[in-house]
Amino acid sequence: MAFTDEAARAALRRLFDAAIASADPRTVLARHLPDTPAGRVLVLGAGKSAAVMAAAVEAAWPDVDLSGLVVTRYGHGHPTSRIEVAESAHPVPDEAGALAARRMLDLASSAGAGDLVLFLVSGGGSSLTTLPAPGLTLADLIAVNRALLASGATIHEMNCIRRHLSAFSGGRLAAAAHPARVVTLAISDVPGDDPTVIASGPTVPDPSTFAQAQALVAHYRMALPGPVTAHLSRAAEESPKPGDPRLPTPDYRFIATPRMALEAAAEAARALGLAPLILGDALEGEAREVGTVLAGIALSARTHGHPLPAPCVLLSGGETTVTIRATPPGRGGRNGECLLGCALALSGTRGIWALMGDTDGIDGSESNAGAIATPDTLARARAAGLDPRACLAAHDSHAVFATLGDLVETGPTLTNVNDFRAILVG
Repeated sequence: MAFTDEAARAALRRLFDAAIASADPRTVLARHLPDTPAGRVLVLGAGKSAAVMAAAVEAAWPDVDLSGLVVTRYGHGHPTSRIEVAESAHPVPDEAGALAARRMLDLASSAGAGDLVLFLVSGGGSSLTTLPAPGLTLADLIAVNRALLASGATIHEMNCIRRHLSAFSGGRLAAAAHPARVVTLAISDVPGDDPTVIASGPTVPDPSTFAQAQALVAHYRMALPGPVTAHLSRAAEESPKPGDPRLPTPDYRFIATPRMALEAAAEAARALGLAPLILGDALEGEAREVGTVLAGIALSARTHGHPLPAPCVLLSGGETTVTIRATPPGRGGRNGECLLGCALALSGTRGIWALMGDTDGIDGSESNAGAIATPDTLARARAAGLDPRACLAAHDSHAVFATLGDLVETGPTLTNVNDFRAILVG
């Protein structure tokens, strides 16, 4: 099957849209709710999908006594009638998020043995509920967050450190709610769907330790504020561990995951006459290097028909990292960086197109979800006076794809199942 540029672009966008639609809380949340409770329900939540998840709970339980508070990213709100929605900053936290986290802890502490605490969690929750542990300040944790984002650490490693600097995450919210029943509904945005990592695990026991957090700080040579270093060294207030009586076996339910989104995209690909291959939902690594590897697989499919013959689409998810090496860095998120690395490795090979984007609609701190690369991306960029390799070195992928008109813009999708990558081999 031969693809024109227009058809390939349209196909890739259809797959991306299918992945996002599969994780829309308005269509998937209700089936995961527990039985309708007889008593009071306190709804709490954090993440880029928190507001629309709260609205979905209200729609599913119109006659249930609901109240509560959720916090989401600025611009990701959604109308609700019984559950309050607060907004705060992401990826760098602010005072509004700390206030929301404190209020949620206070609300959880008010729950009794006959109450249900329903916690709605999705990607971004760690930054949105940045509440400093005793002895630390929000300014300290903002400095930590900036260091984490520039370090190249994985999301698992970042959130291990965050859990040991927080008064909210690492099981502390569930501990505050004891003895009420706690049920968590989660949209996973992390490789492996680890509940301790999604929003840094406010409702599940934390198996990690202060010593592990210290080791990660040392490994990545992070320069952290003095009070943070002292707090990690004291290791005085460890997070609730497995076996803690305040956190019995967690009732933790996934309503959407990266794998589910990739399966939805694969189904859409088959409808377009493309053979899909899901390479994995938990691919990690330096963004530009992952792009190079994915390009190699696409070239093999194009040249040798392995791992499957064209026409096909290679699908993957997960979360890459970007180690900031240029000062100051340019503009662009990890998906743009991965895509530009892929385009450089493909070096203009005919018949291969790629789309990479974040399913929350925001790649890094820009307004685009991601971008599309075509066989002539490099040629068009150079004709516009850009050096794609220099842009990659400067972490300035946004300049390339914005100049070419190849940004993918969805606006806030109100969900988040992490990065989505599709490479179409025509």
